[in-house]
Amino acid sequence: MSPQPPADPRHAIETVFRLESPRIIAAVARLVRDVGIAEELAQDALVAALEQWPRDGVPDNPGAWLMATARRRAVDLIRRRENYARKLQEIGRTLETTAPPEEPADSDDIDDDLLRLVFTACHPVLSAEARIALTLRLLGGLTTAEIARAFLTPEPTVAQRIVRAKKTLATRNVAFEVPYGPEREARLGSVLDVIYLIFNEGYAATAGDDWLRPALCEDALRLARVLSGLMPKEPEVHALTSLLEFQASRAAARTGPDGEPVLLKDQNRRRWNRMLIARGITALHRADATSTGAPGPYALQAAIAACHAHAYTYEETDWTSIATLYGLLAARAPSPVVELNRAVAVSMAQGPAQGLAIVDALAAEPTLRDYHLLPSVRGDLLARLGRTDEAREEFVRAAGLARNERERELLLRRAAGPS
Repeated sequence: MSPQPPADPRHAIETVFRLESPRIIAAVARLVRDVGIAEELAQDALVAALEQWPRDGVPDNPGAWLMATARRRAVDLIRRRENYARKLQEIGRTLETTAPPEEPADSDDIDDDLLRLVFTACHPVLSAEARIALTLRLLGGLTTAEIARAFLTPEPTVAQRIVRAKKTLATRNVAFEVPYGPEREARLGSVLDVIYLIFNEGYAATAGDDWLRPALCEDALRLARVLSGLMPKEPEVHALTSLLEFQASRAAARTGPDGEPVLLKDQNRRRWNRMLIARGITALHRADATSTGAPGPYALQAAIAACHAHAYTYEETDWTSIATLYGLLAARAPSPVVELNRAVAVSMAQGPAQGLAIVDALAAEPTLRDYHLLPSVRGDLLARLGRTDEAREEFVRAAGLARNERERELLLRRAAGPS
């Protein structure tokens, strides 16, 4: 038997880089104060690895090697550029005579750096689309092509968003720091919203042929867990993590054999992931333990998800508690979508007529004009009231507004009625 050729180290290099790149970018950004330059220097370290590791072998601690290489290049850049002269005096002189450490002396420094990177990538000066793309790029380790595929967006569009985002952060002199005081709560809300948007796009894809995009859910859940470790005293961070754990627990039951959507009432709850549910309960307890006031929006949503998770059958669902929680959420973070969800809960707790009254009050809401779930919910309530012809019209209208092909097929089947 002929000997097997040696394994190509390129795969190992790319895997290590994807895992380590957020920490490397964060650490280098602390030196150069520019996330765009930090990412370029991290990429330079990757190129160096691709050149040297196949020849010299993979080092014992590849992550530390990449970190040290990127930091050395950052120091070289500081030394070369005149507008970094002050940095050279403060940082470069010490590092000129001291080789960068193989690993950070204090792991807390790295955590602080990651936290700075999270707040910078999600800064409110950027559009929501730019924040999402930059977060997935810098913290998720996704390539531009992977982000484009996940959101069904042309790759050049995603690339432009990322480039513009980095340029905006630089030209607006956005500080590479963790905000404190009153600004922190507002900025943290932006971070949590970005993670939630990423998860939701994977949980119920806006457009395309697939109902679920599990990779996006996994990326968002991982980011939420990391943030929980970085900010253990923030209740809404734990609450978001709890919500995503609960939602992710249902993933296997949300699609049928051919990828078609399965509604909550029809899901096989034995396929719900009990380990993720347990993690969700633990995170919700942490949110409660760290809270000092009224529950925030994510804590209320996590409590709603917990009600579903605790019900072993659809019939056991505590809809009265869910309707009450949606009422609190509507008061805490009012929005037409929250009100639409409250209508569903009220219809289950008090009857479809009461839910329909809430839905009809939303008919003139401009932000829901093209929202396919408004006629979808209305169609469901009309069907439960026996108003079959009106329900069919609503399902057809919802199908016309839906951009996801799987969801459109489901709505058309509901319009056709029982076969």
